[in-house]
Amino acid sequence: MFRKQISYGAVCLVCCLTAGLSFGDGKKAAGREAARPSEKGVLWTDPGDISTRDVLHGPGGANRLPHGPFTFDKEDFDGASPKFSVKSADGIEWKVKMGIEARPETAASRIVWAVGYYANEDYFLPEIQVQGLPAHLHRGQQEVGPNGSIRNVRLRREDDKKIATWEWRNTPFDGTREFNGLRTLMAAINNWDVKDDNNAVYQVNGQRIYMVSDLGASFGCPGRCWPTTHAKGDPEEYSESKFIKQTTPEAVSFAAPSRPGLLRLAGPKEYRMRVHLEWIGQNIPRADAKWLGSLLARLSPDQLRDAFRAAGYASQDVDEFAQVLTSRIAELNAL
Repeated sequence: MFRKQISYGAVCLVCCLTAGLSFGDGKKAAGREAARPSEKGVLWTDPGDISTRDVLHGPGGANRLPHGPFTFDKEDFDGASPKFSVKSADGIEWKVKMGIEARPETAASRIVWAVGYYANEDYFLPEIQVQGLPAHLHRGQQEVGPNGSIRNVRLRREDDKKIATWEWRNTPFDGTREFNGLRTLMAAINNWDVKDDNNAVYQVNGQRIYMVSDLGASFGCPGRCWPTTHAKGDPEEYSESKFIKQTTPEAVSFAAPSRPGLLRLAGPKEYRMRVHLEWIGQNIPRADAKWLGSLLARLSPDQLRDAFRAAGYASQDVDEFAQVLTSRIAELNAL
């Protein structure tokens, strides 16, 4: 598997929502230590020679590509994107994700996996045919074409099942170089939807594997933005967004994840939640951020482009995404 302006009233409301919140991460920049692979699980493993990684096919490799025909199993109502499970002719279960997140999630999984973090076996397919679809899906029906055809989908292999979620503020890896590197990586790809529900623990061969399991809100704005179609997988927004927000002699803070630009994009409850997530990209030890940059720097230009080719982006978008990511890697290594 692992292979414009806000009204005065809105301003007042924002102040009330954010009163008493700390915008730092509440963690010390010093006191780093090596990751502790143990019975508690693993977050990162040494990827070896990164230049040899098959970024085009990702953790699953070319031999485990999904092949139809696919048969509908059941809908999945978790998350914001429409999803359902299918089974291929060889009995393998796949989770189909439709909509705006399919491409950026596929690309992000390649980058995350390439530098040693765990990722699901995600594949992007420009079109699939699904047998036995219900007459009407509860979500994503507009994506369904004639005879059960669905375009631009991400398929995730479901061999292993999630046994738990993990919390950013409560992990066995807190303070480690690898944990801080993961925080840096989320900022580098502008993954702003870093709520705990998007983290997963899998049990694989007796080992607990920790990963960010939903990467669909990547490569767009650093937070919710308008129009919402620009928030994920938008090369222009990714290019124009700020990366490093502030540095000190000891630490670096990034622009992602950020709170929504306008309160009306989220609503009071979600806005408050997003404010609480900002610390993930802040006050990261410079040495740990630079370490992550050194790993990313081992990826060749072709490998970086392969991550976006894997997600079915047009050539022009592939080049723009790769150029932005290359620039961010250089910024990390200049810390």
